[in-house]
Amino acid sequence: MLTKRFLTYFTIFTGPIAGLMSLFMYGWWTWTLPLYAFGVVPFIELLYSGDTYNLSEEEEQRALKARAFDYLVYAMVPLQYAFLIAFLFQVGEPGLTPFETWGRIFSMGISCAVIGINVAHELGHRKEKYEQNMSKALLLTSLYMHFFIEHNRGHHKNVSTDEDPASSRRGEVLYAFLVRSVVMSYISAWKLEAKKLKKEGKPFWSLHNEMIRFQVIQLALVVAIYFFFGWLTMLYFIAAAVIGFLLLEVVNYIEHYGLRRQKTERGTYEKVLPIHSWNSNHTFGRVLLFELSRHSDHHYKASRKYQILRHFEEAPQMPTGYPGMMLLSLIPPLWFYVMHKQIDKYRATLPEGAALA
Repeated sequence: MLTKRFLTYFTIFTGPIAGLMSLFMYGWWTWTLPLYAFGVVPFIELLYSGDTYNLSEEEEQRALKARAFDYLVYAMVPLQYAFLIAFLFQVGEPGLTPFETWGRIFSMGISCAVIGINVAHELGHRKEKYEQNMSKALLLTSLYMHFFIEHNRGHHKNVSTDEDPASSRRGEVLYAFLVRSVVMSYISAWKLEAKKLKKEGKPFWSLHNEMIRFQVIQLALVVAIYFFFGWLTMLYFIAAAVIGFLLLEVVNYIEHYGLRRQKTERGTYEKVLPIHSWNSNHTFGRVLLFELSRHSDHHYKASRKYQILRHFEEAPQMPTGYPGMMLLSLIPPLWFYVMHKQIDKYRATLPEGAALA
């Protein structure tokens, strides 16, 4: 059972294979990865609703002891950097049409989101320093290193409240949310780091400040790309990185839409529960995203590794998987029509006003 579960995650490599086709082929083939991610995967997830099976306690312990699950995640780091290097060489290839160039840029952007930020998210919750460093290395490829600070110290504390820029509100249009979340999450990371340094008695304007270090590292990467590949490839890389972190923010938008934690009589927010995140058990997307779509359990206990995340009956369920929901969110009237019906349907199962805006 455990071996079969582990081998299932090798489906993840279908994305990089599609990405390599995008980087080294021409014409419509340069769009292989975008079409796979937002065409093939959503179609499959519409046909198959998913699996609600949870591991037993004994199976969980065996899965945690099986280091192969960790090594698979670690392998994503060199894979992402190999993909980045290939992109830098291929995106500026003479003779490419704008259509082909943008196919390669979007493919790199998807890699930044799925392999880069998504795997960085998994590793960023680990306790080992080397795993956290791998997380930061992956975030570098999307120029979004501040996510490490804001997500772990900000988002998980304030999720499903108005204090969290990455939690969308009922009736909030995706495009307004993107601006708010990108800008305010960045500002939040600076504030969180300043608070940490003040508590430790360390100066803000110093290399003790991880946010300053992040800016220096990211600028160094951009300058290095300019030096070795030229200004045009540098701009292409920045465009891919922006696509990568915008895809992350679209995911943030769908993960907590319209869900709210209530304040207690003491003025503090109730504990984060599985009911405060939208969940998806659609198997294909779960596997491709290292179980990110079992998001309810992730927020309930952030330290749980991807291979043991659980389904909760009481958690709100998405109508389909992440890629399909992301596409739906691009059309606000349609998104509101579908999701408000889901929210109202879910509200009927809860005490009045609980967990919803």
